[in-house]
Amino acid sequence: MCLLALMAESPVYGYEMAVRLAKAGLDVADGSIYPALARLRKRQLVEIERRSGGGGPARTYYRPSEAGMQMLRSWSSDWSAFATSIGTIINQTTRKES
Repeated sequence: MCLLALMAESPVYGYEMAVRLAKAGLDVADGSIYPALARLRKRQLVEIERRSGGGGPARTYYRPSEAGMQMLRSWSSDWSAFATSIGTIINQTTRKES
């Protein structure tokens, strides 16, 4: 879900996703990004574009497909409901302890 959300902002390449996730406080190993991207691609949730690396090797940029955007909206809705439920439980527990 986070990878699709990053791509939805603008096309992005794998290493840049890892850096942006780390800046957001999510410690994700570079080696786990690419298998996740391959799974998203296999499910046709992302589209790719190869761009010149400006003197270096070409980079593969990822963006969500229409199906990927639909999945992101669905996952976001599910996540929101899940986070609300967890928040309710935590709030009830912490109020009892006060």
